[in-house]
Amino acid sequence: DIIPQPLLDQYLSMTDPARAQTVDTEIAKHCAYSLPGVALTLGRQNWHCLKDTYETLASDVQWKVRRTLAFSIHELAVILGDQLTAADLVPIFNGFLKDLDEVRIGVLKHLYDFLKLLHADKRREYLYQLQEFVVTDNSRNWRFRYELAEQLILILELYNPNDVYDYLRHIALTLCSDKVSEVRWISFKLVVAILQKFYANNANALGLNFINELVVRFRHCSKWVGRQAFAFICQVGTFSRVSVCTFH
Repeated sequence: DIIPQPLLDQYLSMTDPARAQTVDTEIAKHCAYSLPGVALTLGRQNWHCLKDTYETLASDVQWKVRRTLAFSIHELAVILGDQLTAADLVPIFNGFLKDLDEVRIGVLKHLYDFLKLLHADKRREYLYQLQEFVVTDNSRNWRFRYELAEQLILILELYNPNDVYDYLRHIALTLCSDKVSEVRWISFKLVVAILQKFYANNANALGLNFINELVVRFRHCSKWVGRQAFAFICQVGTFSRVSVCTFH
């Protein structure tokens, strides 16, 4: 009742390998690019019409096809709602997390947008996997780590102070020692955001422990770059009305 069945059949046939040989070698990529729009048109009640096609595209041998889906999976989650997302999208999302960096960057850029749509218990499972984003196929791909720091600043609001201290704190400290200055600078903002999280939630003990760790790790670092990092953290904290020196 929404679109003519022959038109839908033509769309679904875009994943047929024979079409790639006779029509367009990138037809599967075009199919993946259009899928959120088709899903929105059909509505979540007709997701069953697209589910098999989506799974086929998600396992396509061409990374460009999988990358296209990775960049839009958060939009599809909004269309489908929490139940269908948990059942049908989360397994594919998990697969993308272990894919090539070219695919992983798609889910990383919208990590906050996707995680906020999940129930708290399901969302908490990803705390264990966030550390994996620090490791990339190419260590020179510093923009990947920069994007991770930016997303973590947003993601802080999704977790309680104890989870932030136990899991996200370690990632922040690692990024603060990155070889690339751009990554370090955004990571200093992440550190201050973590401190703000602690004190805004009256987790003063966690905040003090974290500050002591910053002092030991950076203020008393034998290398000048570590001491410089501490100065920059204090500078960011001053602009954000969080004084590391005062707390210490």
